[in-house]
Amino acid sequence: MTVDSLLAKLDPEQQAAAQSLIGPTCIIAGAGTGKTRTITHRIAYGIAKGYYSANRVMALTYTNKAAAELRSRLRALGVGAVSAKTFHAAALSQLEYFWPQFTGGEVPSILTSKAKLLGKLAEDRKYRMDAAGVRDLAAEIEWRKYSMLTMEQYANAGRKLPAGLSLPKLLDLLKAYEDTKTASNQIDFEDVLILCLGLLRAEPRALAHVHQQYRFFTVDEYQDISPLQHALLDTWLGDRNDLCVVGDPNQTIYSFTGASSSFLQTFESRYQNATVVELTRNYRSTQQIVSYANRLRAGQSDLSPLESQGPIGLAPRIQGFGNPAEEAAYIAHQVKTLLASGVKASQIAVLYRVNGQSEPLEAALTSAGVGYQLKGGTRFFNRPEIVAAMRTIRAELVGKTDKPTHHLLVEICRGLGWTADGNRAVGATREKWESLNALLEILDEMPEGITPAEFYAELEERQRSQHEPETVWVTMATLHAAKGLEWDNVFLLGLNEGYLPISYAKTDAEIAEENRLLYVGITRAKKSLMLSYNGHSPSRFLALLQKH
Repeated sequence: MTVDSLLAKLDPEQQAAAQSLIGPTCIIAGAGTGKTRTITHRIAYGIAKGYYSANRVMALTYTNKAAAELRSRLRALGVGAVSAKTFHAAALSQLEYFWPQFTGGEVPSILTSKAKLLGKLAEDRKYRMDAAGVRDLAAEIEWRKYSMLTMEQYANAGRKLPAGLSLPKLLDLLKAYEDTKTASNQIDFEDVLILCLGLLRAEPRALAHVHQQYRFFTVDEYQDISPLQHALLDTWLGDRNDLCVVGDPNQTIYSFTGASSSFLQTFESRYQNATVVELTRNYRSTQQIVSYANRLRAGQSDLSPLESQGPIGLAPRIQGFGNPAEEAAYIAHQVKTLLASGVKASQIAVLYRVNGQSEPLEAALTSAGVGYQLKGGTRFFNRPEIVAAMRTIRAELVGKTDKPTHHLLVEICRGLGWTADGNRAVGATREKWESLNALLEILDEMPEGITPAEFYAELEERQRSQHEPETVWVTMATLHAAKGLEWDNVFLLGLNEGYLPISYAKTDAEIAEENRLLYVGITRAKKSLMLSYNGHSPSRFLALLQKH
């Protein structure tokens, strides 16, 4: 793409961010304001202008899906040589490269499950802990490490004790976890960051190598960075300041993992010559939905309100029900009505605060004959029909096929049960058809003339990075899991005191985070939004939406 065309695709504020190429840049990007478009075009613009070499740029984010999206967009802009990774992937890559050189051995293997090890350690000590307690304990381990606290500092941090454990029992389990891991030459994901940081700080030659390789850094979702990740980022930067960060304090919802928006909010004071750009033009949601989001955050934030660039749209609804079953039955009926009107299942989501709230809705959707997918369920590339399709493509490549890619893929999908008209498919057959159709839609996204080998490589990359096509069923997910996603039609259920805010949120800071969590839920919706509660304890946040 030409230099001028890169800027032409951006609005004035996005252009200002893209043209700030050298030195510290902070982009405050409200929900739906095009942050990924902005940072990818900024990188491509910097390369096109000659400010950056693609192989010296590192773009960092927090999930495999987000990293895959960055890579996909950068490839589309002709700068596929840029390294776009999660913090963990970047740290692991460096650890695997340097560890053999400086220790003479292989990198320890990564523990596959904290919960399994913790459960065994608790059982050995006859500590009574259920699955939820073990998960809470694993979360405490992550919080301690991301917060860079020693065991002694953690013991004095005044944290709420998980799983009903006393402090001595908790510390006993945490120490046993670390000792067992070390004895078996294993590390966990947080250790990857800790060891990489320690190695780079201890070995000047390794650090010099990294400084030579990477000069320009971009960090997405900067409001979610933890002290440990920030320490590693500072080490990668060294005495340079070519850093661009993008984030939204209004979407800080991961403090329980050690994330802190303070790094974003103090960016200007730490980099006194920083360029700060605020993106407020929301391209995702209707004016009425954006108005709801702004009402919720009025008086809660110093940031400018969002400005919808979309149509006025339908007014969001707030509705109460006598009990969870009534609420679920009504939402299931509404979902079925949307599907009957021609709305794609992939454009409908039902969101809730905790996983336990999904059960009544699962029963209601099943009763209504509506297929759904729990976020975190069977991955797209693990579905049998997709495994079979990729195996067949691979076999064709071994046979040196000369068939055009589209012809080949349609032929393979037909052999697995796909037809041009999938309207008659129901149940499991429908799910299979939807999966194969999604595979064909991936090909539709590819550049014209892509070869079978290139398409297979793209599928392998997507599988490796967990970059899956949009779901072909109605999505059910927690509000935390919905972060970064969007749908035309969103239902927020179970908005009751005790759930939102959650019962253990007591302090002003904890209540404020619950408010931001609802804000994230509201801003996932593009066209229609329904908020519901059951019983006689609606969330206090609903009153903020009804004041106007």
